Amino acid sequence: MADIKQLISIIIPVFNESESIGFLLDEVINVMSLHKFNFELIVVNDGSKDNTQQVLKQLTFKIKELSVISLRKNYGQTAAMSAGFDSSKGDIVITLDGDLQNDPNDIPLLISEINNGYDLICGWRFDRKDKLINRKIPSKIANKLIARVTGLKLHDYGCSLKAFKKEIIDDIKLYGELHRFLPVLANIEGARIKEIKVNHRSRQYGFSKYGIDRTFRVLMDLLTVWFMTKFLTRPMYGFGFVGIISILISLAISSYLIVLKIMGEDIGNRPLLMFALILGITGVQLFSFGLLSELLIRTYHESQSRPIYRIRSISSANQN
Repeated sequence: MADIKQLISIIIPVFNESESIGFLLDEVINVMSLHKFNFELIVVNDGSKDNTQQVLKQLTFKIKELSVISLRKNYGQTAAMSAGFDSSKGDIVITLDGDLQNDPNDIPLLISEINNGYDLICGWRFDRKDKLINRKIPSKIANKLIARVTGLKLHDYGCSLKAFKKEIIDDIKLYGELHRFLPVLANIEGARIKEIKVNHRSRQYGFSKYGIDRTFRVLMDLLTVWFMTKFLTRPMYGFGFVGIISILISLAISSYLIVLKIMGEDIGNRPLLMFALILGITGVQLFSFGLLSELLIRTYHESQSRPIYRIRSISSANQN
Protein backbone atom coordinates (compact mmCIF):
# COMPACT_ATOMS: atom_id res chain seq x y z
CA MET A 1 0.00 0.00 0.00
CA ALA A 2 1.55 3.32 -1.07
CA ASP A 3 1.95 6.11 1.49
CA ILE A 4 0.84 9.25 -0.36
CA LYS A 5 2.65 11.46 2.17
CA GLN A 6 5.96 9.69 1.56
CA LEU A 7 8.09 11.37 -1.09
CA ILE A 8 10.28 9.13 -3.23
CA SER A 9 13.33 10.63 -4.94
CA ILE A 10 14.52 8.77 -8.03
CA ILE A 11 18.05 9.68 -9.10
CA ILE A 12 19.36 8.72 -12.54
CA PRO A 13 22.92 9.71 -13.51
CA VAL A 14 23.41 9.70 -17.28
CA PHE A 15 26.31 10.08 -19.68
CA ASN A 16 25.60 9.94 -23.41
CA GLU A 17 22.23 8.20 -23.00
CA SER A 18 20.12 10.30 -25.40
CA GLU A 19 18.58 7.22 -27.04
CA SER A 20 17.46 5.48 -23.85
CA ILE A 21 16.61 8.19 -21.31
CA GLY A 22 13.17 9.02 -22.74
CA PHE A 23 12.07 5.37 -22.69
CA LEU A 24 13.43 4.93 -19.18
CA LEU A 25 11.59 7.95 -17.77
CA ASP A 26 8.34 6.73 -19.39
CA GLU A 27 8.77 3.37 -17.65
CA VAL A 28 9.55 4.98 -14.29
CA ILE A 29 6.55 7.31 -14.46
CA ASN A 30 4.20 4.46 -15.41
CA VAL A 31 5.39 2.33 -12.50
CA MET A 32 5.24 5.14 -9.95
CA SER A 33 1.82 6.31 -11.13
CA LEU A 34 0.42 2.79 -11.14
CA HIS A 35 1.36 2.37 -7.47
CA LYS A 36 0.25 5.93 -6.63
CA PHE A 37 3.64 6.99 -5.24
CA ASN A 38 4.42 10.63 -4.55
CA PHE A 39 7.76 11.07 -6.31
CA GLU A 40 10.34 13.36 -7.85
CA LEU A 41 12.67 12.52 -10.75
CA ILE A 42 16.23 13.85 -10.69
CA VAL A 43 18.34 13.20 -13.78
CA VAL A 44 22.00 14.21 -13.50
CA ASN A 45 23.59 14.85 -16.88
CA ASP A 46 27.25 14.08 -16.24
CA GLY A 47 28.76 16.14 -19.05
CA SER A 48 27.23 14.19 -21.95
CA LYS A 49 28.77 14.88 -25.35
CA ASP A 50 25.78 13.74 -27.42
CA ASN A 51 22.36 15.41 -27.47
CA THR A 52 21.30 14.08 -24.06
CA GLN A 53 20.96 17.64 -22.74
CA GLN A 54 18.57 18.62 -25.54
CA VAL A 55 16.47 15.50 -25.00
CA LEU A 56 16.24 16.18 -21.26
CA LYS A 57 15.31 19.82 -21.85
CA GLN A 58 12.37 18.73 -23.99
CA LEU A 59 11.31 16.18 -21.39
CA THR A 60 11.16 18.82 -18.63
CA PHE A 61 8.25 20.46 -20.50
CA LYS A 62 6.33 17.16 -20.50
CA ILE A 63 7.17 15.70 -17.08
CA LYS A 64 6.26 17.89 -14.11
CA GLU A 65 8.17 15.69 -11.63
CA LEU A 66 11.42 15.96 -13.58
CA SER A 67 14.43 18.05 -12.55
CA VAL A 68 17.64 18.00 -14.59
CA ILE A 69 21.04 18.75 -13.07
CA SER A 70 23.66 19.41 -15.73
CA LEU A 71 27.28 19.14 -14.64
CA ARG A 72 29.91 21.27 -16.38
CA LYS A 73 31.95 18.25 -17.48
CA ASN A 74 32.11 14.49 -17.06
CA TYR A 75 33.02 14.09 -13.37
CA GLY A 76 32.11 10.41 -13.08
CA GLN A 77 29.26 8.44 -11.55
CA THR A 78 30.24 9.16 -7.94
CA ALA A 79 30.04 12.93 -8.42
CA ALA A 80 26.81 12.61 -10.42
CA MET A 81 25.17 10.52 -7.69
CA SER A 82 26.38 12.95 -5.04
CA ALA A 83 24.82 15.86 -6.93
CA GLY A 84 21.54 13.96 -7.07
CA PHE A 85 21.66 13.07 -3.38
CA ASP A 86 22.31 16.70 -2.41
CA SER A 87 19.28 17.86 -4.42
CA SER A 88 16.88 15.12 -3.33
CA LYS A 89 14.07 15.89 -0.90
CA GLY A 90 12.50 12.45 -0.59
CA ASP A 91 12.13 10.24 2.46
CA ILE A 92 13.38 7.35 0.32
CA VAL A 93 16.03 7.72 -2.39
CA ILE A 94 16.17 5.32 -5.36
CA THR A 95 19.15 5.14 -7.72
CA LEU A 96 19.29 3.41 -11.09
CA ASP A 97 21.29 3.57 -14.31
CA GLY A 98 20.08 5.43 -17.38
CA ASP A 99 20.83 2.65 -19.89
CA LEU A 100 17.57 0.68 -19.43
CA GLN A 101 19.37 -2.35 -17.97
CA ASN A 102 17.82 -1.75 -14.53
CA ASP A 103 14.10 -2.55 -14.51
CA PRO A 104 11.87 0.20 -12.99
CA ASN A 105 9.27 -2.47 -12.18
CA ASP A 106 11.52 -3.52 -9.28
CA ILE A 107 11.23 -0.08 -7.61
CA PRO A 108 8.00 -0.84 -5.66
CA LEU A 109 9.64 -3.95 -4.15
CA LEU A 110 12.63 -1.89 -3.00
CA ILE A 111 10.35 0.71 -1.43
CA SER A 112 8.33 -2.01 0.30
CA GLU A 113 11.49 -3.48 1.85
CA ILE A 114 12.65 -0.06 3.03
CA ASN A 115 9.27 0.42 4.72
CA ASN A 116 9.78 -2.94 6.44
CA GLY A 117 12.54 -1.36 8.52
CA TYR A 118 15.69 -1.51 6.39
CA ASP A 119 17.96 1.46 5.70
CA LEU A 120 19.40 0.24 2.40
CA ILE A 121 18.14 -2.27 -0.14
CA CYS A 122 20.68 -3.44 -2.72
CA GLY A 123 19.71 -4.95 -6.05
CA TRP A 124 21.28 -8.26 -7.03
CA ARG A 125 21.48 -8.90 -10.80
CA PHE A 126 21.28 -12.67 -10.31
CA ASP A 127 20.61 -13.29 -14.02
CA ARG A 128 22.95 -10.70 -15.45
CA LYS A 129 22.68 -9.88 -19.17
CA ASP A 130 26.27 -8.85 -19.84
CA LYS A 131 29.25 -10.32 -21.64
CA LEU A 132 30.83 -13.20 -19.74
CA ILE A 133 34.53 -12.37 -20.15
CA ASN A 134 34.47 -8.57 -20.11
CA ARG A 135 31.87 -7.97 -17.39
CA LYS A 136 30.46 -10.97 -15.54
CA ILE A 137 33.68 -12.78 -14.54
CA PRO A 138 35.60 -9.62 -13.44
CA SER A 139 32.49 -8.49 -11.55
CA LYS A 140 32.14 -11.83 -9.74
CA ILE A 141 35.81 -11.75 -8.71
CA ALA A 142 35.50 -8.12 -7.54
CA ASN A 143 32.34 -8.87 -5.54
CA LYS A 144 33.99 -11.77 -3.70
CA LEU A 145 37.10 -9.69 -3.01
CA ILE A 146 35.12 -6.73 -1.67
CA ALA A 147 32.99 -9.00 0.52
CA ARG A 148 36.10 -10.71 1.89
CA VAL A 149 37.98 -7.48 2.62
CA THR A 150 35.09 -5.44 4.05
CA GLY A 151 33.19 -8.20 5.85
CA LEU A 152 29.87 -7.17 4.25
CA LYS A 153 28.53 -10.21 2.39
CA LEU A 154 26.72 -9.15 -0.78
CA HIS A 155 26.51 -10.85 -4.17
CA ASP A 156 26.45 -7.67 -6.27
CA TYR A 157 28.07 -4.42 -5.18
CA GLY A 158 27.97 -2.91 -8.67
CA CYS A 159 24.21 -2.87 -9.23
CA SER A 160 23.05 0.76 -9.37
CA LEU A 161 19.46 -0.14 -8.48
CA LYS A 162 19.33 0.63 -4.76
CA ALA A 163 16.96 2.19 -2.25
CA PHE A 164 18.13 4.30 0.69
CA LYS A 165 16.52 5.98 3.62
CA LYS A 166 17.28 9.69 3.33
CA GLU A 167 19.02 9.88 6.71
CA ILE A 168 21.54 7.26 5.62
CA ILE A 169 22.41 9.25 2.50
CA ASP A 170 22.83 12.39 4.61
CA ASP A 171 25.44 10.59 6.73
CA ILE A 172 27.54 9.45 3.74
CA LYS A 173 30.00 11.76 2.02
CA LEU A 174 31.01 10.57 -1.44
CA TYR A 175 34.28 11.37 -3.18
CA GLY A 176 36.67 9.73 -5.62
CA GLU A 177 35.02 6.63 -7.12
CA LEU A 178 33.30 5.38 -3.98
CA HIS A 179 29.77 5.05 -5.39
CA ARG A 180 30.28 1.30 -5.91
CA PHE A 181 31.09 1.01 -2.18
CA LEU A 182 27.90 2.71 -0.98
CA PRO A 183 26.73 -0.44 0.89
CA VAL A 184 30.05 -0.59 2.75
CA LEU A 185 29.92 3.12 3.62
CA ALA A 186 26.33 2.70 4.81
CA ASN A 187 27.39 -0.30 6.88
CA ILE A 188 30.01 1.89 8.60
CA GLU A 189 27.17 4.22 9.55
CA GLY A 190 25.27 1.31 11.13
CA ALA A 191 22.67 0.83 8.38
CA ARG A 192 20.39 -2.19 8.19
CA ILE A 193 21.09 -3.66 4.76
CA LYS A 194 19.28 -6.25 2.68
CA GLU A 195 19.99 -7.60 -0.80
CA ILE A 196 17.16 -8.70 -3.09
CA LYS A 197 17.10 -10.22 -6.56
CA VAL A 198 16.18 -7.78 -9.33
CA ASN A 199 15.64 -8.09 -13.05
CA HIS A 200 18.52 -7.19 -15.36
CA ARG A 201 18.01 -6.45 -19.04
CA SER A 202 20.27 -6.43 -22.06
CA ARG A 203 21.59 -3.10 -23.25
CA GLN A 204 19.49 -1.80 -26.13
CA TYR A 205 21.29 1.43 -27.00
CA GLY A 206 24.86 2.66 -26.98
CA PHE A 207 27.67 0.85 -25.20
CA SER A 208 29.10 0.46 -21.75
CA LYS A 209 31.08 3.47 -20.49
CA TYR A 210 33.27 1.28 -18.30
CA GLY A 211 36.73 0.19 -19.39
CA ILE A 212 39.31 -2.20 -18.04
CA ASP A 213 41.00 0.77 -16.33
CA ARG A 214 38.29 0.78 -13.66
CA THR A 215 39.87 -2.37 -12.14
CA PHE A 216 42.80 -0.32 -10.86
CA ARG A 217 40.46 2.33 -9.42
CA VAL A 218 38.37 -0.34 -7.69
CA LEU A 219 41.46 -1.80 -6.03
CA MET A 220 42.63 1.61 -4.80
CA ASP A 221 39.17 2.48 -3.51
CA LEU A 222 38.93 -0.92 -1.84
CA LEU A 223 42.07 -0.15 0.17
CA THR A 224 40.56 3.19 1.20
CA VAL A 225 37.26 1.61 2.24
CA TRP A 226 39.06 -1.21 4.09
CA PHE A 227 41.00 1.35 6.13
CA MET A 228 37.80 3.33 6.81
CA THR A 229 36.03 0.15 7.90
CA LYS A 230 38.77 -0.91 10.29
CA PHE A 231 40.35 2.30 11.54
CA LEU A 232 38.08 5.26 10.76
CA THR A 233 37.92 6.45 14.36
CA ARG A 234 41.22 4.97 15.63
CA PRO A 235 43.91 4.96 12.92
CA MET A 236 46.55 4.58 15.63
CA TYR A 237 45.42 0.97 16.00
CA GLY A 238 46.55 0.33 12.43
CA PHE A 239 49.74 2.34 12.06
CA GLY A 240 50.77 2.19 15.72
CA PHE A 241 50.45 -1.58 16.07
CA VAL A 242 52.64 -2.29 13.05
CA GLY A 243 55.07 0.43 14.15
CA ILE A 244 55.46 -1.04 17.64
CA ILE A 245 55.98 -4.53 16.25
CA SER A 246 58.71 -3.21 13.94
CA ILE A 247 60.40 -1.38 16.82
CA LEU A 248 60.28 -4.44 19.08
CA ILE A 249 61.77 -6.69 16.38
CA SER A 250 64.46 -4.09 15.76
CA LEU A 251 65.28 -3.96 19.48
CA ALA A 252 65.43 -7.75 19.69
CA ILE A 253 67.83 -8.01 16.71
CA SER A 254 69.93 -5.12 18.03
CA SER A 255 70.20 -6.77 21.45
CA TYR A 256 71.34 -9.99 19.81
CA LEU A 257 73.98 -8.13 17.79
CA ILE A 258 75.19 -6.27 20.89
CA VAL A 259 75.71 -9.58 22.68
CA LEU A 260 77.74 -10.83 19.71
CA LYS A 261 79.79 -7.64 19.75
CA ILE A 262 80.53 -8.04 23.47
CA MET A 263 81.66 -11.60 22.74
CA GLY A 264 84.20 -10.19 20.27
CA GLU A 265 82.52 -10.88 16.94
CA ASP A 266 82.51 -8.33 14.12
CA ILE A 267 78.94 -7.18 13.36
CA GLY A 268 79.74 -4.23 11.08
CA ASN A 269 79.30 -6.16 7.85
CA ARG A 270 76.27 -8.21 8.91
CA PRO A 271 73.10 -7.67 6.83
CA LEU A 272 71.18 -8.23 10.06
CA LEU A 273 72.48 -4.90 11.38
CA MET A 274 71.06 -3.02 8.38
CA PHE A 275 67.80 -4.93 8.72
CA ALA A 276 67.49 -3.93 12.38
CA LEU A 277 68.21 -0.30 11.50
CA ILE A 278 65.56 -0.26 8.73
CA LEU A 279 62.96 -1.88 10.99
CA GLY A 280 63.65 0.65 13.72
CA ILE A 281 63.31 3.66 11.41
CA THR A 282 60.19 2.19 9.77
CA GLY A 283 58.62 1.51 13.17
CA VAL A 284 59.20 5.07 14.37
CA GLN A 285 57.76 6.45 11.13
CA LEU A 286 54.65 4.26 11.29
CA PHE A 287 54.08 5.19 14.92
CA SER A 288 54.41 8.87 13.98
CA PHE A 289 51.95 8.38 11.09
CA GLY A 290 49.54 6.89 13.58
CA LEU A 291 49.76 9.94 15.84
CA LEU A 292 49.31 12.32 12.89
CA SER A 293 46.36 10.29 11.63
CA GLU A 294 44.74 10.50 15.07
CA LEU A 295 45.03 14.30 14.93
CA LEU A 296 43.59 14.38 11.39
CA ILE A 297 40.68 12.15 12.35
CA ARG A 298 39.89 14.34 15.35
CA THR A 299 39.97 17.40 13.08
CA TYR A 300 37.75 15.58 10.56
CA HIS A 301 35.10 14.76 13.15
CA GLU A 302 35.24 17.98 15.16
CA SER A 303 35.33 20.40 12.22
CA GLN A 304 32.13 18.89 10.82
CA SER A 305 30.58 18.27 14.23
CA ARG A 306 30.47 14.68 13.02
CA PRO A 307 29.66 12.18 15.79
CA ILE A 308 31.46 8.87 16.07
CA TYR A 309 28.15 7.08 16.69
CA ARG A 310 24.67 6.91 15.18
CA ILE A 311 21.41 6.69 17.16
CA ARG A 312 18.62 4.66 15.58
CA SER A 313 15.93 5.59 18.11
CA ILE A 314 15.40 6.80 21.68
CA SER A 315 12.68 5.37 23.91
CA SER A 316 11.49 6.54 27.31
CA ALA A 317 8.62 5.97 29.69
CA ASN A 318 7.09 9.30 28.66
CA GLN A 319 6.64 8.02 25.13
CA ASN A 320 4.53 5.06 26.19
